[in-house]
Amino acid sequence: MSPAGMTIFGICFIFLMTTLGASLSFFFKKDISSKVNTAFLGFASGIMIAASIWSLLIPALEGSTELGKFNWIPASVGFILGGLFLVLIDKIIPHFHKGTQEDEGPRSSLKKSTKLFLAVTIHNIPEGLAVGFAFGAAKAIGDPAAFVSALGLAIGIGIQNLPEGAAVSLPLRQATGRRSTAFLYGAGSGIAEPIFAVIGYFLAAYIAVLQPWLLAFAAGAMIFVVAEDLIPDAHLSDNPHLATWGVMLGFVVMMILDVALG
Repeated sequence: MSPAGMTIFGICFIFLMTTLGASLSFFFKKDISSKVNTAFLGFASGIMIAASIWSLLIPALEGSTELGKFNWIPASVGFILGGLFLVLIDKIIPHFHKGTQEDEGPRSSLKKSTKLFLAVTIHNIPEGLAVGFAFGAAKAIGDPAAFVSALGLAIGIGIQNLPEGAAVSLPLRQATGRRSTAFLYGAGSGIAEPIFAVIGYFLAAYIAVLQPWLLAFAAGAMIFVVAEDLIPDAHLSDNPHLATWGVMLGFVVMMILDVALG
C-alpha cells in the first residue's frame, strides 16, 4: 500500500470501526453487562496508554534531538497542554458523564442522550488528532516505515473504537427503543475522529517545527481521557482484576502493533 493509501485507510478505519460497533444496536436489545463494560474500558485504556508512549511521546522526544539535553521540553509542555485542552473542552461543552451519572460543562436543556453523545465525541477528539499527527509526521519525514508505524497506531485506535461505538448505541437503544436512532448516535460520535485526524495531518505535515509538540499534545489529551474517564468508569472496585487485565491486554496489543509495524 502506498503512503497515501495507508493515510486514507488509517483515517477511514478509525471511523468505520466506531460505526461497526454502533451497528450492534441492531442485534442486541440490552446494554452490555457491567463485567464486559469493565473489560472493554480497561482494554481501551491500555491501548491509549501504550499508544501515547510508543507512538507519540517517544517520537516526540526523538524529534527534538536538536535541542540536546533539553529535548524533553516539547514532549513535556505539549503533554501538559493536551490535558489542559481537554479541561477546556469539558468546561465549554455540556455532556453527561456515564461513570458518575452527572452532567458536566455549562447548564443546558439538551437531552441526556445528546449529552452522552457529546461526551463520547469529546473523547474521540484526541484519538483523531493522534492518528492525524502520526501520519502528518510521517509525511514530513518521507520514510515509508513511518507511515507503517502510523498505520499501526490507527489500527490500535480502531480496535478500541469497536466497543466504544457499542457503548454509545446500546444504552440509547434501550432509552429510545429505536435501533436506527441509537445507531446514528453511535456512528455520529465517531465523526470527530476523521475530522480532527485531517486537521492534525496538515498541521504536522506542513509545520515541521511543531511536530514534537503536537505528538506530545495528543498523548497528553489521551492520557487525560484515560485518567479522567475510562479508568474511573471501569469501576475498579467492582471488578478490579478484570479491569486490570483489560488494561494490560490493551497495552500489549498496542505495543505489539507499534513494534511489529514500526
